[in-house]
Order: sequence, then structure tokens, then C-alpha cells
Amino acid sequence: MSARPWALLAELTHACPLHCGYCSNPLELTSRTSELSTEQWAEVMRQAGELGVVHTHLSGGEPLLRRDLEGIVAAADAAGIYTQLVTSGVGLDRARLDVLAGAGLKSVQLSVQHAEPRASDRIAGRRSFEEKGRAAAVVRDVGLPLGLNVVLHRDNLDALDDIVELGLSWGVERIELANVQFYGWGLLNRAALMPTREQLAGAREAVRRWRERLPAGPELVWVVPDHFDGVAKPCMGGWGSVSLTVTPDGTVLPCPAAAALPDLDPPNVRDHSLGWIWGRSEAFRRYRGTDWMAEPCRSCSRRDEDFGGCRCQAYALTGDATRTDPACRLSPDHGLIRALTEDKGGERPKIRHRVPGRAKGAAGRV
Repeated sequence: MSARPWALLAELTHACPLHCGYCSNPLELTSRTSELSTEQWAEVMRQAGELGVVHTHLSGGEPLLRRDLEGIVAAADAAGIYTQLVTSGVGLDRARLDVLAGAGLKSVQLSVQHAEPRASDRIAGRRSFEEKGRAAAVVRDVGLPLGLNVVLHRDNLDALDDIVELGLSWGVERIELANVQFYGWGLLNRAALMPTREQLAGAREAVRRWRERLPAGPELVWVVPDHFDGVAKPCMGGWGSVSLTVTPDGTVLPCPAAAALPDLDPPNVRDHSLGWIWGRSEAFRRYRGTDWMAEPCRSCSRRDEDFGGCRCQAYALTGDATRTDPACRLSPDHGLIRALTEDKGGERPKIRHRVPGRAKGAAGRV
């Protein structure tokens, strides 16, 4: 078996009150009736702890829509796993958070779309900014660590200073500034979401200034926009190397977007143990290590740093998941990325918002 994983992304549900046009969840969402039960999630946590996982993001969709969330948190805590709730903040009140904290919840990551209320609501596809502010206050009152997660794109990159100011006013300890990755709904809306080079340069400089100004925190995490830098981002720290994702119906993936790859045939916790899936399944072994690589990756000095880049992005852009990620300037397909990032001017297409009611089985109608 390869080195043991330390991180688990637990996608508890695809249901969500927001309709963000950059959502990385698949276009065909898992229906509520297909979700794992409380007992099945508890067994996932038990096996994850035995496998070596020490940290889990409880995510979705919106995990607060799971009425049994407290039981899942308790199971993870019993397995020795640090739990972080990744939430829109919609529906998070003091009573619910007290119960979650009592069950073992250790921290909260709150998603924010913009610092200006109307812009935030527009990007989220519904009124939610005020609820986020109330949720932040509740987390602060309970005493749990609070972080912000902000997906950056053309519509909010210019507001980065205001976003950091918002985090400071809410008393956060960490702000993750995650440049949009084009999977799921994000891929569908790529033309509308793609920023300009000038926007990225300005935002990168703003992060630098804030880090100098706030050496004691909060921590500012800048997730590199690989479409512009000519350097492929590491694929989840290496395919099947440090983390795994369990989707709402129990499918287990080496990365959250891997379900889009053809012929992957990902295993399911209903059929196999996490130990077998991690160590023996074809889905986890397919792009693990470097033996699968072709040139120019095979002889590249960075192959143990970027792991050939993102398999899902390679497939999305070239139709072949084994090719070098076109984000890399050494890729023979790098021209595809350059063409995507050219600012041709003119009117941009409108963002198509994630609409849960149109998903398979009417998933996420809330």
C-alpha cells in the first residue's frame, strides 16, 4: 500500500441553498435519496481513522442540511479525526452550533462570495450575505476557529481589499483566497468567470501588501491561478497520495473532480473498505507516482513536484487524461490555455447558476 492518507473531504450532500455559478460539484448531482445514511457515514469515519486520516472537511453542498450532521461529527471525533465544517452559513444558528461543538466539531470555514452584500447575493444566486454575517458572529461567540473561503473570479477579484477587510471585521483566523478552478459548473461558466491578467496581477500585489501589513495574521492563503502562470498546480499533492474524497452516495475519488474522467470506474464504500480502495483499487493507482507519465513529464525535473498537473484539467481541455496538463508551459497543448486567457473584449456571456432543482432526482431542492 502507498503512504497513508491524512485528509478526507466528506461531501455529505449535494443539496445547497446557494446557486453559485463557479461550483465545482458535477452537473449531475447526487439525489437526496441516494445519500449515505448516518450509520454508513459513521463507518466511513471509523475506517478513515484506522487508515490514518487525521483531518476531514465536512462539506457538500451544504452539510447543515443533513439533520444527522451532529452524529457524523461525533463519529469522526470518536475516530480521532479533526473536523472542520465547510458551510455557506445559511441555517447556522447558536443552538445548532452548540450541539455541533458538543459533538466534537473543531472549526468552521465560511464561504463568502463578495464583501458587498448585493454583489455577494448576486454571485450566490440568492440573498445570503446577512446570514453569513450572523453565522460568523455565532462561531466567534462559541469560540471555534473561523476561516473564510473565497472563490476568486472576474466578478470579485477587484474587491480583494474589501474581502480582507471583511474578514478582519468578522474576526477570522484564516482567509483562503482560492482562484477559481474550472470543474463542474465552473467549467460550464469558464468564459464568464475567467479574469484578466491585470486583475490577477492587482490581486496578487494586494495579497503581498496585506501580508506585510498583517504579519501576525490572519493567515492569507493565495491559491495560485494556474491558467496564467505557466506552471501546473500539483494534483492533490499527488494522485492518491495524501487525500481522498467520499461523495454523497459513497463513491470514493482521488480528487473531488475525478468523477468526470471516463472509464475511471471509481469504487464505493458500500462495496469495499477504504483500506482496499486506497491501496488496491485501479482508480487510485491509475495516476499514482510517475510510471504512468509520458513526455515531457517523464523526464521533467518537476515531475515529483507537480505530478504532471491536473488529470481532470488535462481531460477537460484535450480529451485525454494522460496528457501533460496544458497549464504547464512545457505542454504541447499549452496553446489551449493561452487561447482561453486572452481577453478578447466584447460582451461576456451571462453566468448560468447552479440550480439544484434541475439535477438528477431533483437533488438539493431545499
